Amino acid sequence: MIRLFKHYVPYPVLLLGLIDFVLMTGASLAAWHLRERQIGMASEGIAGHLWSSLGFAVTMQTAMVAVGVYGPEALRSLRYAGARQLVAVSLAAIGLSFLDFLVGSQALWRSTLAYASVLALFLPTISRLLMGKVLGAEALRRRILVLGAGRRADRLRELSEREESGFLIAGYIAMTHTAPVVENAVQRSAIANLPQHVVSVQASEVVLALEERRNSLPLADLLRIKTTGVHVNDFSSFLERETGRVDLDTLNPSWLIFSDGFSSGRAISSAAKRVFDIAASSLLLIISLPLIVVFALAVKLDSKGPAFFRQRRVGLYGECFDVIKLRSMRSDAEANGAQWAQADDPRVTRLGRFIRKTRIDELPQTWSVLRGEMSFVGPRPERPEFVTDLEKQLPYYAERHMVKPGITGWAQINYPYGASTEDSRHKLEYDLYYAKNYTPFLDLLILLQTLRVVLWREGAR
Repeated sequence: MIRLFKHYVPYPVLLLGLIDFVLMTGASLAAWHLRERQIGMASEGIAGHLWSSLGFAVTMQTAMVAVGVYGPEALRSLRYAGARQLVAVSLAAIGLSFLDFLVGSQALWRSTLAYASVLALFLPTISRLLMGKVLGAEALRRRILVLGAGRRADRLRELSEREESGFLIAGYIAMTHTAPVVENAVQRSAIANLPQHVVSVQASEVVLALEERRNSLPLADLLRIKTTGVHVNDFSSFLERETGRVDLDTLNPSWLIFSDGFSSGRAISSAAKRVFDIAASSLLLIISLPLIVVFALAVKLDSKGPAFFRQRRVGLYGECFDVIKLRSMRSDAEANGAQWAQADDPRVTRLGRFIRKTRIDELPQTWSVLRGEMSFVGPRPERPEFVTDLEKQLPYYAERHMVKPGITGWAQINYPYGASTEDSRHKLEYDLYYAKNYTPFLDLLILLQTLRVVLWREGAR
């Protein structure tokens, strides 16, 4: 993987993204050339249409990221990728047409947009087919050597066997004489020269998956391996990079303290984030106000009770605030106290199911964003009643409150909706990753991916 702005991007995704960008630019240039020939117009060449073609490519690829063209499912299935590509091209074409209507320039013709969009629909699929044929399925996967043969090594084996995995395991080395969990592990005593063995299996990275480091950490060998140019990584950091979450099962305070992350240089990023929140929430409130009013009236007509409801949530540094949402449950939904939401929750009204799935019920939360109590991106704020219990049951749960809560977040786009202690544990792993690796780039990625969640109703309940 390569790290961009503190966020890990798999090499296959980066390569596909670069190829797609070139293809999208080429599609626009080819569309201009075709249209010029059709009407007998003198060709302006590449230079004449380069900037408009680059704008087409940026818009198209932004839509592709937003709808999940580069997600794990799309990398595994051409059919899935093709369906998402169709949605991306449609959204980008609508957006460019609207922009052309507003600007009214000659930088974009409807005919060239139509031709370029057709090419953009098929070219990425063709390139993926060719890459699979030429490079093979494992060409872009890194080879790692695992030091350890216990439960941690077995977890790496399971992770490597996933179709979307970006690495394959070149071998396992049992560093102790305890019975190995991984059957094909080689005993350390059978290897005369460990650094030379790393080179012979063509490993580009060594991962420490030791169950107990005491008296089993080969410092001299690791130093020699490091100086040969092979990357050495610990188990927790490797899992964080490969899964996009902080693994609670192997987490310890020293790793959080000494690993990269929680940068003090985020003051400027936080200021920029606040400026964006103010501008975006003000605009969204103005645009969505008629929609909020219409559905507020519909909620009143659909069931007894107020159109809006206030609910206490825990925010930044554990401070509580009131969040405002359109009411989607019966007014007596919590007569017996706070409860987790359930699948097919009987407390949800007829209209409530619709506004929950479409996220319309969350539009009034932009007022909390404007007030500074929330951000557009961050961990979802929980009820104080749940937080009290979760902090007792889940380690490091309080650390998620060190960043401002948000309407959408890293956990929401990566983990399906859940309402239990175990679900909260999984979501916490993603929230800790966000808090540890926050950058404006990660916020932008989350905002784009939120469109995918809304369009396909992923995680809604």
